[in-house]
Amino acid sequence: MNKILWNLINTGEVASFIDYLTMRMEEKERYNEVVKKVVKRLAENDLHMKLEKCKWNMREVEFLGVVIRPDGIKIEEEKMKEVLN
Repeated sequence: MNKILWNLINTGEVASFIDYLTMRMEEKERYNEVVKKVVKRLAENDLHMKLEKCKWNMREVEFLGVVIRPDGIKIEEEKMKEVLN
């Protein structure tokens, strides 16, 4: 996946981890443009997305035990409780 999307990942707007993609942009127009590029690139390489598993225009996303938001990255509440107890 990283090889297929390398130039988008290098911009800092797209992150890839195994079969998980996340995209971060300030402007909605840019977001839509990058989503189209990613979907096109995946299709060109015979990779497909299950739309029912996709989440679009999220302001907050949980990933690998952390919550990623526009104001920063925080550990999930449940994970924090486990660490403190």
